[in-house]
Amino acid sequence: MQSNNIEKVAVRVAVTTIIMNAALTVFKLLAGIFGKSYALISDAIHSASDVFSTIIVLLGIKISAKKADKNHPFGHERFECVAAIVLAVVLFATGVGIGYSGISNIVTKEYENFEIPKIIALVAAAVSIVVKEGMFWYAYIAAKKVNSSALKADAWHHRSDALSSIGSLVGVIGGLCGVKILDSVACIVICLLILKAAIQIFWDAIKKMTDEACDEKTENEIKSFISNCEGVWRVDKLLTRMFGNRIYVIAEIACKADIPLYEAHSIAETVHKGIERQFPLVKHVTVHVNPYTEEPEQEEY
Repeated sequence: MQSNNIEKVAVRVAVTTIIMNAALTVFKLLAGIFGKSYALISDAIHSASDVFSTIIVLLGIKISAKKADKNHPFGHERFECVAAIVLAVVLFATGVGIGYSGISNIVTKEYENFEIPKIIALVAAAVSIVVKEGMFWYAYIAAKKVNSSALKADAWHHRSDALSSIGSLVGVIGGLCGVKILDSVACIVICLLILKAAIQIFWDAIKKMTDEACDEKTENEIKSFISNCEGVWRVDKLLTRMFGNRIYVIAEIACKADIPLYEAHSIAETVHKGIERQFPLVKHVTVHVNPYTEEPEQEEY
């Protein structure tokens, strides 16, 4: 998928989630105030932070979609990974904050001072879980479609809010049933789930910034495609690297040793254009032609 299409998808998802998060923040804040639920008020603040995180995602993707220039001849795709790393850090801090709150309330027995919440708080927490889970899948499916680390990180931020709302729901139910400690216990469990997601997002972005090869399945498919191109007698070498969410390919192919230069060039062009057409995530291909011999040259990586 081209960069401008990725940007269009990102803008659509971002605008939708910003509007939804703003509305949800107001809804949960009012429900928390009138429903006497401190957990729901905290949850509303968490939803407000999602607006900020989505703006970071949008900025990262818009910068990464810029065309190559003199200072960035290979493009700007890695800026999207930077946005994903920032979001992973924000997500990690969110998880730590939720976990600290839960542990602190248990140690100090602060939960015993919580007021008994009202039914409106229960309804608001339930609505928040459904809406935020829906937003998670909306953003996550879009992220998978365009292979965007930043969008995927934003999707998990929505999931963290859904988990936070589950904590609010458990806290409200516990308060209504007289078991107020449930809110704090739920916070600790939610903290661990959020930290796990943050670490996975961070590690995925780091891998894409350090020229890691693309996945083995895609690499094998590229090699198979090259092998089936007319005029290619053998694939001597295939290297791939991730540049943000795009793939760079270096291929060495073996052709008959006695063919004219223009024919070898034509075969290389066919391989080059064919890979870019067949594999949308491939941004750049370099093809080197070797004369065919019985044994390919062995090179160290």
